Amino acid sequence: MKDLKLGDKFSRIKQKYGIFLVLILLFVVSSLINSNFLSVRNLTNISRQISITTILAFGETILIISGLLDLSNGSVLALAGLLSVSVFKMTGSLILAFIVAIVVAVFCNIINGIMVTKFETPPFIATLAMMAMARGAALLYTNGQNIYRIGDYTVFGQGSIGFVPTPIIFFILIGIVTWYILKHTRLGRSLYAIGGNEEAAVASGINVNRKKMLAYIVNGVFVGIAGVIFMSRVNAGLPNGAVGFEFEALTSSIIGGTSFSGGVGTAGGTVIGAFIVGFLNNIMNLVGVNSYVQQIIRGGIIALAVIYDTRTKKMRTKSQLGNVE
Repeated sequence: MKDLKLGDKFSRIKQKYGIFLVLILLFVVSSLINSNFLSVRNLTNISRQISITTILAFGETILIISGLLDLSNGSVLALAGLLSVSVFKMTGSLILAFIVAIVVAVFCNIINGIMVTKFETPPFIATLAMMAMARGAALLYTNGQNIYRIGDYTVFGQGSIGFVPTPIIFFILIGIVTWYILKHTRLGRSLYAIGGNEEAAVASGINVNRKKMLAYIVNGVFVGIAGVIFMSRVNAGLPNGAVGFEFEALTSSIIGGTSFSGGVGTAGGTVIGAFIVGFLNNIMNLVGVNSYVQQIIRGGIIALAVIYDTRTKKMRTKSQLGNVE
């Protein structure tokens, strides 16, 4: 009996702090592999590099918790950022350019939400279609050409407040907003309920379609902001930019403990997942791992994270059934 109780305690500790221990272990191992890893400059670069995909991951976390998904955020980011740069070049207004990026990304996510809620299209298919449409629209708008000479627009991604780079400031602020939404709002509680058991959520009076639409709108705001930061960082409007960012965001969210089956996830876990991905990418670059091998490793990590999530859910269900019996 004691062994069972100890086993349960160990299991709870592993579920609660396991991902944090993985981060610490990766940090220590990386610092031993390459002495440059621990430099302030390198750690700042890692934080700056992961800021965009982590902002996308926050939106992905909100969606996955509610049983949804977004595979289009990389392409929508490119379209929103590209149009934002174009508006800035025409008007010279940073505020207007920032608003345009958010409006474009929210519009694309409203379409995603309509396809999912009104036409009952699976989120995977709906956002896959948007991925193709948004990327095609970005390429059509510039005829596949990049937009250069963006001037002061670079302040969003290359500026700093004091000694803190602006991308990191955006990353922190959006992380706080995500934490607050999930932890302290009715929307957050509803999203957990919908992801955990949609039928029960409907029975309890939650307007499921409305909450799903709101989740996509919040995601759109985050994607729009990420688009501005990305184009500012690369100092150009790139219609082919941010390819694969959706998978980086998805990886950060899943590794951070967001359950692919919905109902489970936190903003803090997503941050830890993002740093694990960032540390791993950084140390692979520092030791000169082939870029194609890096892609294989990233794919393997996603597969392992989903397998772990599935096994954990099955074990949790068996435990609950055992307690009922």
